[in-house]
Amino acid sequence: MKKTAEAMSLGHPDKTADYISSYILDRMIEQDAAVKYAVEVMIKDNTVILGGEVKGNVSLASVNDYVLEALAEIGYDDFYSRRWGKYAIEPAKIKVVNLIGQQSADISQGVEQDGWGDQGVFVGYACQGADNISREQYLAKKLCKALYEYALQNIHLGIDIKTQITLNELGGVETAIVAIPMLRGIDLTTFIILALGEEPENIIVNGTGTYKYHSSIADCGVTGRKLACDFYSTVAPIGGGCPWGKDTSKADVTLNLYARKLALEYLQDNDECFVYLSSCIGQAELPSAVVKTVKYGMSNVQKLQITKKSSEIITELGLNKPLFAELCRKSLFSC
Repeated sequence: MKKTAEAMSLGHPDKTADYISSYILDRMIEQDAAVKYAVEVMIKDNTVILGGEVKGNVSLASVNDYVLEALAEIGYDDFYSRRWGKYAIEPAKIKVVNLIGQQSADISQGVEQDGWGDQGVFVGYACQGADNISREQYLAKKLCKALYEYALQNIHLGIDIKTQITLNELGGVETAIVAIPMLRGIDLTTFIILALGEEPENIIVNGTGTYKYHSSIADCGVTGRKLACDFYSTVAPIGGGCPWGKDTSKADVTLNLYARKLALEYLQDNDECFVYLSSCIGQAELPSAVVKTVKYGMSNVQKLQITKKSSEIITELGLNKPLFAELCRKSLFSC
């Protein structure tokens, strides 16, 4: 069976939204390591809307600066704006609409008792191979990363990039698809082959023929809209909600990462491993925890006994520090 996966750079408006929220979270953690934070971001044209809840000994007075700093880290700075003009987001014209309020007292009381900040279901996955993810996803991410780094150094290329890899039945690269803004035509065939380490049967670059308008100028960006790319593409179910823009009391962050950690531990010499967890708001105990391993097409399922409290899991994963922008940049599973 053919297998396909896609990836996108931080310059894609949805990932830009993820990064802005993650960057602001890091600034809040620097002020108060115990901050409670859940902030969604929508970005369209040159307007950035922030909406959510924050609780802690923190100040949001510099939030406009944080947005501009996050954009600059992605690559959307004044130099980029001068090159691309109307075709991309312009930092000098950014307007921030701040709709951030206080965390609900009902949620707060549950979290303060070392319970989880939300209910949900969470899936961890690991398989044999590079980075312990599917080969098609690994190659899509590898190509996207290479193109993004190249575009940051090339004045004729933009950073709102998407890649897609389709493998044939034998595991070879059948089709490589790339969408990358260009101020002038550049032949990327050799670059793509070298980045992948093999020559695809088909290479498609900018399928519409022209790609100049990009970033939030061309497409509205919202946090949490690229979950299949953030997690495991099509090889495993997506559990809870968006892992970006939330503090670690939110199970969407911590239990998704913990499920991945457990999947890696239980993978051993199996072909694949799936871990399924669930949580209840305000409660430390997990309602369910199951691991499924697959070897030679045969599945083995067993229950897991997890007695650790949320604070213990957070400490074990090393998440109580400002690392969320880095996770968003590198990969959810790079910690």
